[in-house]
Amino acid sequence: MIKQLNAVVQAVEGQLGDPATDELDVATLAHRLATTEYHLRRMFSALAGMPLSEYARRRRMTAAAHDLLTGDDDLLTVAVRHGYGSVEAFTRAFRGVHGATPSVVRRDGGPLRAQGPIRFHLTVEGSTVMEARLTALPAFRVVGRAARVPLVHLGENPHIRDLVASVPPEEHARLKAMSEGEPAGILAVSTDLDPDRREGTELTYLHGVVTSRDPGDFDVIEVPALTWAVFRSSGPYPRALQETWAATATEWFPANPWLLVQGPEIVAVLERAEDFSTATTEIWLPVEPDRS
Repeated sequence: MIKQLNAVVQAVEGQLGDPATDELDVATLAHRLATTEYHLRRMFSALAGMPLSEYARRRRMTAAAHDLLTGDDDLLTVAVRHGYGSVEAFTRAFRGVHGATPSVVRRDGGPLRAQGPIRFHLTVEGSTVMEARLTALPAFRVVGRAARVPLVHLGENPHIRDLVASVPPEEHARLKAMSEGEPAGILAVSTDLDPDRREGTELTYLHGVVTSRDPGDFDVIEVPALTWAVFRSSGPYPRALQETWAATATEWFPANPWLLVQGPEIVAVLERAEDFSTATTEIWLPVEPDRS
């Protein structure tokens, strides 16, 4: 996977300053690298800390700033060289990265927020013991309370917090009584996620349980038959859960022949302290064998 991600970086670099190229064709690139577009985007986002599309935009605008400061071409020429058909569109993109317009940067020499080329390296530490298992499940139904919410990268998502807080105690009791099968426990289900995990994009979040019973007035997500990689963690909440989630990308997937596929991502709370200071949780991620 590390080699494939570095190939993506090289592809981005190869398109800089070439007006004949369009946006990076990630699907074709993934096929050439014997992986899937979904897995490639997800691993890039998880390891680089930003979506692939955002990284490509930052590199393009870093190269554009260099052209502005070292050449005499007019703004339209620079804009076209970096894939924009008008000065207005180029200016919006440039300001979005650097916080200043191209004309100001050319005049004052800045401010600039340069994005250097990323290099992925595999670091072998062995410091994290991951409790993981693989299981194939038939299709199942999750019922509970659902809402469309924006993706928030840092800190608590207030939209999800408000949804969970809006579920009355008697509904929680009904859900617990309906729970059966796996994944067990009260579930946090996220689906319809943007593959690049761009902040602000919407996803469907459901707070509920797996059941085959009549859902009544609860919201429903139908989950198809999939193979799942399941990662268990116990300890301080949410720190232990967050560390395990990060380790799936940095340690488990690079070392194991499995690819992420599109589908719901599920966190199951199996046990917890009364004040939620500690918890035992499971992360369920849909996967398929890497046959490359």
